[in-house]
Amino acid sequence: MRKVSIFGATGSIGQNTIDLIKRAPQEYEVVALTGASNIKQLATDAVALKAQIAVTADETLLDDLRTALQGSDVQAAAGATAIVEAAHRPVDWVMSAIVGAAGLAPGLAALAQGCTLALANKESLVCAGGLLLDTARAHGAKILPVDSEHSAVFQALVGEPMDAVERIIITASGGAFRDWPIEDLENATLAQASSHPNWDMGQRITIDSASMFNKAMEVIETREFFGVDPAQIEVLIHPQSMIHALVGFNDGALMAHVGPADMRHAIGYALHHPARRHLPVERLDLAAIGNFEFRAPDVSRWPALRIAREVMARGGLAGAVFNAAKETALDGFIAGHLKFTQMADVVSQCLEHMEAAGSHIDATMTLDNVLQTDHLARKAAQAVITGKAG
Repeated sequence: MRKVSIFGATGSIGQNTIDLIKRAPQEYEVVALTGASNIKQLATDAVALKAQIAVTADETLLDDLRTALQGSDVQAAAGATAIVEAAHRPVDWVMSAIVGAAGLAPGLAALAQGCTLALANKESLVCAGGLLLDTARAHGAKILPVDSEHSAVFQALVGEPMDAVERIIITASGGAFRDWPIEDLENATLAQASSHPNWDMGQRITIDSASMFNKAMEVIETREFFGVDPAQIEVLIHPQSMIHALVGFNDGALMAHVGPADMRHAIGYALHHPARRHLPVERLDLAAIGNFEFRAPDVSRWPALRIAREVMARGGLAGAVFNAAKETALDGFIAGHLKFTQMADVVSQCLEHMEAAGSHIDATMTLDNVLQTDHLARKAAQAVITGKAG
């Protein structure tokens, strides 16, 4: 029986992971589940899976969690420190699906146990890829990608030498506004940005898909995870979201990973790796699909892709600045303080400000320095937003 923990259990990735585990409960011992404000879901899953502990990130909800767990043997805890402490509990496999930079510290703690980390928290690699990978190597741990694109690349590379890889192509649906006239984007509403044409995801990642900041993060993540030169990474708009990535080799061949728009495929591959197991996902009827559509991305529509290239060229802790500014700008859009098209402006201006400061971006990549840079970048981004709102 494998011991597993799920960090970010109440989000879409966490819920899909729980769905797979519930289909074979005899194979897993659940140690920890963590969530944020959805206490009812967190408690229900913790009791159903007989978890050792359930942790909410919101310390003010601890009493609510304790009440919801009454009559069970599940422990309750709350706060960022409690989440990291839960990550120190020995397990074989951890799903890292906490959204944002908050997922970095528990991910590092889990790797220190020498476990397999199924990584859906792309912010960890963007903010501190070198630190994460070094920690895994130091403790004999393994990191498996759970983003559908990076899982696809990982699978296409099985048995292939990296020196034979010429390019990696990650696909993007284009999000909610892929067919909008570009002049209309300035007036895009929160509700419109929160509706994805293909995927059922949380609000924040759905908006990031519409702005292509999600794909920009994945470009940086590709560089970090697979160690390729940024010039080898391409983005292709693929509205059907069925070809998740392609790998091009030095003999001209392209290896494509094709599958339904269902995150249980990437999750299941990481959960069962290195085996392939039956998964309850749609089997594609290629004849019925008929054809696949591709187009090049327009960086004037999606400036996030250009900014990602600038971040990779800058190096250091620029990824931590990029992520913090992106999250802060997204908060500003959700709160109604920014227009949809202003988010990229905030990120660019924050990067310029932090680069001018110099020492923060060039600091050694440690957890403390990453978190301090994250803090400073959020303050800088908020100052930009305040200026725009004024």
